[in-house]
Amino acid sequence: MKRFLEHVNFVRKNSPYYAEHYRDVEEDCDDISKYPIVEQKEFWRANENFGEGVLTSKHESGIVFKSGGTSGNPKYSYFTAKEWDNFTEVSGRGFRQNGVKQGDRIANIFYAGELYASFIYVTDLVKCADIGVSYPIAGQTETSVIVEMLEKLNINVIAGVPTSIMSIVSYLQTHKDIKLNIDLILFGGESFYDDQLELIKEEFGDIKVHSVLYASVDGGELGYFDAATCQNGEHRVFDESTIMEIVDEDTGDVIDEVNRAGVLLVTNLNRKLMPLIRYPVGDMAMWCEDEGVKDRRFKILGRSQEGARIGPATLYAQDIMDVLKHFSDEVQVLSFQLLVTHDEKKDRAVIKATPALMPSDAEALSKKIIAYLYEQRSMFKELLSNNIIHPITIEWCDADALEKNPRTGKTKRILDKRLNS
Repeated sequence: MKRFLEHVNFVRKNSPYYAEHYRDVEEDCDDISKYPIVEQKEFWRANENFGEGVLTSKHESGIVFKSGGTSGNPKYSYFTAKEWDNFTEVSGRGFRQNGVKQGDRIANIFYAGELYASFIYVTDLVKCADIGVSYPIAGQTETSVIVEMLEKLNINVIAGVPTSIMSIVSYLQTHKDIKLNIDLILFGGESFYDDQLELIKEEFGDIKVHSVLYASVDGGELGYFDAATCQNGEHRVFDESTIMEIVDEDTGDVIDEVNRAGVLLVTNLNRKLMPLIRYPVGDMAMWCEDEGVKDRRFKILGRSQEGARIGPATLYAQDIMDVLKHFSDEVQVLSFQLLVTHDEKKDRAVIKATPALMPSDAEALSKKIIAYLYEQRSMFKELLSNNIIHPITIEWCDADALEKNPRTGKTKRILDKRLNS
């Protein structure tokens, strides 16, 4: 753990947030489990005002991306130029394992602009992987234009979010004269559901569909899909640049055994400007191989209590708290739960809220709250207008209607029922 110790000592010395966060940890401690897990709300609060509380130095060169948050309180991730290059180079080495071959024509239809990273990230990692030919089309392009380009350029690999890919499938179902030669689909940002995979198989036949890579703009490189050993949902750790941990959701104890679910944490040893040490990436996971295996394989089990993917965008518990707080003069919400299901090939989100007193006009207040949520998280409004998700709704209910952890009695902030939908 020499590299970890050097890294954490540098961070403690130069980041105000981590200096305070680790005030009770003895100097030169090389046991990572002794360092407290990052609490996301405190971390992102410290990262406001151009990252002055978290960053280890002034950010004078490099690149900035947005990684969620409301319009009034966005989350920004900061990279030096060298860190971004490291991120995409390491990712590129992982990308070479996911079944792409020399000569493949890869259409990048991830979203670009508005400080979102995915399009630039995938473009750069394919370049760094030095395998296949990249065609940077972008997800905002009209579906008809994307299909036309896929056909004319003889594209055989598509990389994008499932909602964009399903838009292509839907378009092809009404334009039977168009035949594409797609043999590999690489997705990111969300997962496909069985009903979606069935439609893909109907359209493209015996096609391979799996993750482009497991990464996030805040967490960095998290895992790569090894076509030789990974099933869908599984990835391998980037041992060269990260320390990945799975910890018990309630106690925070480190989980080493296989097939036991817990919260996934990342420590990125290359990120020095905006350090990430024992940072919850927002997913539950479990180990698939014993400790000590190189680039140990793990399986993602869905979002943790931080937030949930609704279509290609994440709705965070903190977002809901902020929105409900805005209406505190009209209703005092004692607790809430985000219920996520999947029907009619679209995700559905219901905010189940327990008020101290039932609002006199609950329906009107619900409309105001949802309108404000769409204003703060405009991407959800766009997804709704494009018929990609169901409308987000509010259900006012008693506390007994909120599902709780049977061990602790705590209300589950996120209740993802999609696997059962």
